[in-house]
Amino acid sequence: MNSKRFDIEVDCANCALKIEDAIAKIEGVESVTVSFILQKMKITFAEGANHDEVMAHVKKTAHKVEPDFAIL
Repeated sequence: MNSKRFDIEVDCANCALKIEDAIAKIEGVESVTVSFILQKMKITFAEGANHDEVMAHVKKTAHKVEPDFAIL
């Protein structure tokens, strides 16, 4: 397992929670934390997960929940 932190842009705490819940369901994501206050996201990838594929799915999923969400 390894983790990666990202600077993000999310508009509200409720949006951050919805995005976190949606990303947590993605195959290859062991855990995720989305912080509205810090404008940070931490993803822990499952063992053997392809990080590029998982991140592509993360971006797509987050934009479905909140179109203004951005990974900086």
